[in-house]
Amino acid sequence: MVSGKSLVPGDVVRAMNGKTIEVLNTDAEGRVTLADSLSYAVEKGATEIIDLATLTGAAEVALGTEISAMFGNNDSLKVKVKKAGDEAGEKLWELPLEKEYKDLNKSDVADISNIPSTRMGGAITAALFLEEFVDKKPWVHLDIAGPSFAERTTSINSKGGTGFGVRTLLNFLLAD
Repeated sequence: MVSGKSLVPGDVVRAMNGKTIEVLNTDAEGRVTLADSLSYAVEKGATEIIDLATLTGAAEVALGTEISAMFGNNDSLKVKVKKAGDEAGEKLWELPLEKEYKDLNKSDVADISNIPSTRMGGAITAALFLEEFVDKKPWVHLDIAGPSFAERTTSINSKGGTGFGVRTLLNFLLAD
């Protein structure tokens, strides 16, 4: 540990919205930080929330390096984001927020665990974790782990860091 304030597996932290999170894996700290960012957006009165994160290797395993996994709790918002992505040339593929998988994020000592009890369905369980912090606001999550870095030049990116999702967000904001 770097200091006595360092997190270790088994620690429980309280998110901005009051939910407690059992940290079972300190390598999955990004989703804990993102939980507070989503809670902050809700607190500030956001009417729609779109987040992008290199959240899971599972999304990259499922979809490769040129397609982002898209999750969301609102069909209308998902359609708008998908359309904006298509127009930007950024490939998005919707994966389900399978409610039965929520149990995989259960904790015996907190409201939720930062990683599931299994490796299977990792992108889905990560998105279900994030959904706990949007307070039923229309929300879309893009897991950009795969397309955030291009191993080769594509029609829209040079090799290297891509900024994946920026074009989609710009198109979304400029629509209508």
